[in-house]
Amino acid sequence: MTTHTRTCHLCEAVCGIEIHLDGDEITAIRGDREDPFSRGHICPKAVALQDLHTDPDRLRQPVRRSGDGWEAISWDEALDAAAAGLRGVQDRHGDDAVAVYLGNPTVHSVGAMLYAPFAIKALRTKNRYSATSVDQLPHHFAAFEMFGHQLLLPIPDIDRTDFMLILGANPAASNGSIMTAPDVRRRLKDIVARGGEVVLLDPRRTETAKLATEHHFIRPGTDAFLLAAMLQTLFSEGRIALGALDGHVAGLAALEQAVAAFSPEAVAARVGISADDIRGLARRFAASPSAVCYARMGASTQVFGSLCQWLSNALTAVTGNLDRPGGAMFTLPAVDVVAGVAGQHRPGSFGRWRSRVSDRPEIGGELPVSVLCEEMVTPGAGQVRGLLTHAGNPVLSTPDGSALGEALEDIEFMVAIDIYINETTRHADIILPPVSPLERDHYDLIFNALAIRNYARYSPPLFDKPAGSLHDWEILLGLEERLVRKDSLRKRTERAVRRRMGPAGILDMALRSGPYGEGWKLWREGMSLQTLRDNPHGIDLGALEPCLPQRLHTEDSRVQLAPAVMLGDIARLTEALEAEAEALVLIGRRELRSNNSWMHNSTRLVKGRKERCTLLIHPDDAEARGISSGQPVEIRSRVGAVVAPAEVSADVMPGVVSLPHGWGHGRAGVRLSVASAHPGVSINDLTDPKRLDELSGNAALNGVPVAVQPAVG
Repeated sequence: MTTHTRTCHLCEAVCGIEIHLDGDEITAIRGDREDPFSRGHICPKAVALQDLHTDPDRLRQPVRRSGDGWEAISWDEALDAAAAGLRGVQDRHGDDAVAVYLGNPTVHSVGAMLYAPFAIKALRTKNRYSATSVDQLPHHFAAFEMFGHQLLLPIPDIDRTDFMLILGANPAASNGSIMTAPDVRRRLKDIVARGGEVVLLDPRRTETAKLATEHHFIRPGTDAFLLAAMLQTLFSEGRIALGALDGHVAGLAALEQAVAAFSPEAVAARVGISADDIRGLARRFAASPSAVCYARMGASTQVFGSLCQWLSNALTAVTGNLDRPGGAMFTLPAVDVVAGVAGQHRPGSFGRWRSRVSDRPEIGGELPVSVLCEEMVTPGAGQVRGLLTHAGNPVLSTPDGSALGEALEDIEFMVAIDIYINETTRHADIILPPVSPLERDHYDLIFNALAIRNYARYSPPLFDKPAGSLHDWEILLGLEERLVRKDSLRKRTERAVRRRMGPAGILDMALRSGPYGEGWKLWREGMSLQTLRDNPHGIDLGALEPCLPQRLHTEDSRVQLAPAVMLGDIARLTEALEAEAEALVLIGRRELRSNNSWMHNSTRLVKGRKERCTLLIHPDDAEARGISSGQPVEIRSRVGAVVAPAEVSADVMPGVVSLPHGWGHGRAGVRLSVASAHPGVSINDLTDPKRLDELSGNAALNGVPVAVQPAVG
């Protein structure tokens, strides 16, 4: 009987866990009470690590499509065939004819994060996509425009704030997102316990609403109007107080002019919140000893996503709450991704190239995934005819997934680095499965950079890598070696060094050269990989501290309160203020026991009698359509239709319906036995790739106009 400690890698909370073993059999998974960050907390997902590791549906060796089935092949044969197939597409149609898509689990693998960029660079394609543009690209775009770096993201100092305003987020279910905060429920309760306020604005009375001191329904897609009205109130009433940022901001007057037309009275009807309540929120936010605005996925996945993130940051800044305890602060992690890791320093970019069909700009080196399908189906030079995916399932996670699935049927060649034959990888020609996450080491490069405290923890592999298997970084390196065209001695030497070092060696180098590191002077005490090995429960590096203007990457070393690109989109916001609201719109939702599409093959997470993929509908809307709870209903949008059971509830506001995301496992060829027995329907068979944030191209998955009626037949 042995006990191992490590970090749970299933979501952004990075909770410390204990895994109890009897030989090689997992007997229990519990929270690590000695972890200084999570302090013993885990959520129901953690126990699914065992299901993921032992899943009989998980691929354990490479497979190649053969007729109507799959055949196992050797690694050399698989890597050779994968590289040859992708290179063949490029030889026939050009480099941009191959696209790359990185899914959400990529960020949970230190090996993939360190080695994927080199494999992608070897392909030399501009058709690069990731899950970033499904739900969070506006965050990065706003950070790049305001602070000069796409990863310099303001993090709510939830443990010290007196007033937390939450828009489009449900941290009680997500465990925090772009806010790494284990046991976020307790942290929210602590705000209230110390006399503070938690105010939630959401079209649904969520799990977080039950913890908040105040909840307001808000019409989907109108968060930017609300934020602009709050700012207008502060400017008109002389409540601007920059505090320590005074002298370190630019564009204050331009920001005041931009929001001048958005008074609370002007936006109230559109938002669904009274002018008095909007004005009261602004005043309370400004008057609080400390305050922070946390606008997350619902605020990003709408047609004004970038404006939402800009105005949210601006609200925090003009009240003196940016870069101060209790407000929004910036991390200084042990591996500083803002400074760059392993020679990779990408502060961000905007518009270096544009998509072929819709002319959408690249942001941070990738195009919005909302245009991927049209790039596949639109003939002409540069048409995407090949695809490489890593840990992604865009058929279920991106707009109009059904159309993307149809497009994949006609693609010339596809390679998937994945452990499952799922709704997307079933179209692949070659699937390259890496080892189980418990068979590799783990370090959170990104989530430590988004944490509410500076924290570091390293997890060595729990199990040895099985014979005949490869880590994801070894797969990526193997593809890179076969895809590189001009292979200089320098590049060969660099690859050889990366192969010899592995992720652990690169991580050690990054830790030593980071802000807490010992450098390479062995007589100095400081952070290294050995330091983390010696502290298996993790190390608390302290609360977030003010760091501006030193940490800014803007040209004038000032916070840009009114970036030109944001000001240019105000006209569209003004025009939309007068538009007539849709009669019925669709929003998504997330559950604590679910994590996108890839956790539905765990019996522990989907068991139970309750139907989870239901359409929430308000009693008034249900009555008007003759719908009762449990009744199958058809939900139809511009791009498609699905049928799901209705769940009549006053927890969703009138005029709004809600489906959970990540379901829809009933497609032919999927080899997910548990998920297929609980298929549900995919909300992204209804979301519209033509509805997106104009600035970033991020998919507008919320506020989709729909019609709902009893299902026939």
